[in-house]
Amino acid sequence: MGRGKLRIYLGAAPGVGKTYAMLSEAHRRVERGTDCVVAFVEHHNRPRTEVMLHGLEQVPRKHLDYRGSAFTEMDVDAVLLRAPAVALVDELAHTNVPGSRNAKRWQDVEELLAAGIDVVSTVNIQHLESLGDVVESITGVRQRETVPDEVVRRADQIELVDMSPQALRRRMAHGNIYKSDKVDAALSNYFRPGNLTALRELALLWVADRVDEYLTEYRSEHRVSKIWGSRERIVVGLTGGPEGRTLIRRAARLAEKGAGGEVMAVYIARSDGLTSASPKELAVQRTLVEDLGGTFHHVVGDDIPVALLDFARGVNATQIVLGSSRRKTWQYVFGPGVGATVARESGPDLDVHIVTHDEVAKGRGLPVARGARLGRSRIIWGWVVGVGGPVVLALLLNTIDLGLANDMLLFLTVTVAAALLGGLFPALASAAFGSLLLNYFYTPPLHRLTIADPKNIVAIAIFVGVAVSVASVVDLAARRTHQAARLRAESEILSFLAGSVLRGETSLEALLERVRETFGMESVALLERAGDVDPWTCAGSVGPRSPKRPEDADVDMPVGDHMALALSGRVLPASDRRVLAAFAAQAAVVLDRQRLQHEADQAKELAEGNRIRTALLAAVSHDLRTPLAAIKAAVSSLRSDDVAWSEEDQAELLEAIEEGADRLDHLVGNLLDMSRLQTGTVTPLIREIDLDEVVPMALGGVPEDSAELDIPETLPMVAVDPGLLERAVANLVENAVKYSPVDEPVLVSASAMANRVEVRVVDRGPGVPDEAKDRIFAPFQRYGDAPRGAGVGLGLAVARGFAEAMGGTLNAEDTPGGGLTMVLTVRAVHRLPDLATATAERQAS
Repeated sequence: MGRGKLRIYLGAAPGVGKTYAMLSEAHRRVERGTDCVVAFVEHHNRPRTEVMLHGLEQVPRKHLDYRGSAFTEMDVDAVLLRAPAVALVDELAHTNVPGSRNAKRWQDVEELLAAGIDVVSTVNIQHLESLGDVVESITGVRQRETVPDEVVRRADQIELVDMSPQALRRRMAHGNIYKSDKVDAALSNYFRPGNLTALRELALLWVADRVDEYLTEYRSEHRVSKIWGSRERIVVGLTGGPEGRTLIRRAARLAEKGAGGEVMAVYIARSDGLTSASPKELAVQRTLVEDLGGTFHHVVGDDIPVALLDFARGVNATQIVLGSSRRKTWQYVFGPGVGATVARESGPDLDVHIVTHDEVAKGRGLPVARGARLGRSRIIWGWVVGVGGPVVLALLLNTIDLGLANDMLLFLTVTVAAALLGGLFPALASAAFGSLLLNYFYTPPLHRLTIADPKNIVAIAIFVGVAVSVASVVDLAARRTHQAARLRAESEILSFLAGSVLRGETSLEALLERVRETFGMESVALLERAGDVDPWTCAGSVGPRSPKRPEDADVDMPVGDHMALALSGRVLPASDRRVLAAFAAQAAVVLDRQRLQHEADQAKELAEGNRIRTALLAAVSHDLRTPLAAIKAAVSSLRSDDVAWSEEDQAELLEAIEEGADRLDHLVGNLLDMSRLQTGTVTPLIREIDLDEVVPMALGGVPEDSAELDIPETLPMVAVDPGLLERAVANLVENAVKYSPVDEPVLVSASAMANRVEVRVVDRGPGVPDEAKDRIFAPFQRYGDAPRGAGVGLGLAVARGFAEAMGGTLNAEDTPGGGLTMVLTVRAVHRLPDLATATAERQAS
């Protein structure tokens, strides 16, 4: 029996209809006569989903007891015994109750698939393991139940169940997803429009990548070499020169013109040593293409046009962007160049764009770092000239009589050319072959390998000596030039590497990627272990199939006793290991720095937490005890039987109790708000509202004549959370009233400026020096000699935290004439008047 097939309904969020779609598919299959059962489906008390279970056979669940509570899980054994053709298994990422057959439900599904049972399942995008950090940064919630991406990618079919955020929120509001008592909290937190939009984008992109993988697999299985323009993919060919930035930006503009455009920058290096381009320039171009949403690739190939076209066809590209050649005019005698060759060989399904730039016809100017040996093509041409050149020259000289001296000079020229192209050995072959031809054709007696005149023997000997000497000098100069170029490339790599690491700009993954690109490797891994007999663990890796042990790598470079840099792809020459050792040492430094930084961040968080806790304890010990003591004293006085209190005295004591309770309520509210801000759990619900609906309510906590309000009716609406804005303004007003003279009321005014609205709270108090204006917004800060009973110093900190949570700002300015002005800035919403309003205004005028 073969392995069963897995079909997954993938959703962006709970409630989009995955389970409903799965059950609908089950009914369709049952109608077609397929043996389909419900292995485990959770309807979550949703009536429409529950109705869909009617008419489907359900395998009884397995009952488990855990910590005194009863739970039900899928009975894998019962499903295997029933052996249906198709089993429905909901919630693929679910964690089973301890004591179950497997820890995860996807492991249960693997057993069913191995038994030849087809499985239809569901999963949300936030449960994919690789997206855990991304989802947490979007929603603020860490998903505890996850499923490995590979499990979902191996599915035979993946169907996206999609729904717009607005429609999903309407379903939530109508009670179709959660119970009514949970709707408000869900809409205000996880089911916010921004969260749902971001999760929906994640789901669409993930499925699009999976579709792309299906297409690649199909093209590979059916050996489709022709490009299918299902999606605009633009390949940018880079040389490592400064013109690469122009090409990348041009390609990005081309990609923006089409939907779903993708930019892939590729640098092709030869396979004979270090890359010839500037590592610093390549790093800049890599950063640029990634900032523009593209990807950077490093390919090894000796024939650049062929390698570039193979890469483009391999990724199903539709366009190639190349720069105009930097070669000078006379250099075209050696060939048409990369751009012309790629354009000629690209075929009708691949467009080639030749982009002009500032470096056109200025020469390449790049170091050629190929070690101490010449390239293969140059050596071949050297042998061709060294062996074929004397033959061609002899045929030409047989038709023209120039004399023995001139003939020898011409043969010497061919020898020098062979040395320039191929080095010493082609030049020696040319000298030997040329001397034989000179002896045979041009030295009496002709057409015999003998020399009659002793002077000609000297001449030919001098010719051979000069030829060998010149060839040796030319070969040595060529090799020294290449050695200098290599050393220059090495020094540039090491200099840039050291600078970036010292500045703390390089992460471990970026450093390993640079190692992979520099040496043209497939994968690189930094391995470490605790002791000599402990297993190796991977501290970081790049590339596919990275080595797990130094013994599995093609090249390994030890770093100390228990760390090694392992590379796979090819064996490096000994001359490259010096640079590799520097990379390995830097990788160890970067790893240590990352761990130290992580420990420092944890220590900083602990220190901040301790500071907050210490301040809270101080607040509780004094500021909260003061109103409690006043309340207790007033209550004790009222309950005393020794004193007969008059009505006025009783009213005064009751007023003291009320003031103490209000003060306690205010202090506790600020403490709770500050804790929410510190833990990042403030989630504003932004909506459009008029300021005059919120600001007047914020003045309820101060005496009636202590504040004046000036809110023009012509102000635009603002995008804020009304509750947070009210609390922020209330804290600002209470703080201003606290420090203002009794006969100087606080002014609360508002004005519109461009796309924002400013709320100003103006007092005539003592003011705050410039150096203390930022400090007053820190938690538990009181300015000047404010008494302890004036509060715990959280009002301004909470106000700024609420302002920033709504996307606004809060700053302090000097009041002209003395005092302090708090400026709260929020985003304005400008709306165009509708047609009826505009018509009425024109008629009125």
